[in-house]
Amino acid sequence: MKTAILAAIAAASVAVPAFAQDATPFTGPRAGAILGYDNIQGSDGFTYGASAGYDIAVAPRITAGPEVSFSDSTTKDSGVHASRDLAASLRLGYAVTPKVLAFGKVGYANTRFEFAGAHQSLEGVRFGGGLEYSVTPRTYISAEYQRTEYEDDFGGRNAGVVGIGFRF
Repeated sequence: MKTAILAAIAAASVAVPAFAQDATPFTGPRAGAILGYDNIQGSDGFTYGASAGYDIAVAPRITAGPEVSFSDSTTKDSGVHASRDLAASLRLGYAVTPKVLAFGKVGYANTRFEFAGAHQSLEGVRFGGGLEYSVTPRTYISAEYQRTEYEDDFGGRNAGVVGIGFRF
């Protein structure tokens, strides 16, 4: 499953034409910090981490590109602690105004769960969406919802995160 998702993300990232580069301010490399609410199978916690991506203008007001994130969580339930979370996604955005980008994303997630001194990693599909606001040409703030559906009928994860980041 992860190979197919990562191959699709890589192919879409490379195959996207690079026309209309100046049509939106939401292009180029970016990196930022994220934090927010985390809920895994009904247990609440706090998530925090970092994300990075590269946005390419594919048409006037439309961007697309890869995104990766690394985060951790404080969510615990019955001795099981949600730990390290890695994700790789393809993000598609639409510049609603010159300062606001609405986006959706879909991709692969791998989360480590720790219990009784051992750990297990589960893979899943992550999808979500949100808004990014350009505070300055190089600084942005964002808010997004993320849903992860894990393998083996483990269940899902919901997260609401906010972020601050920089474009280079």
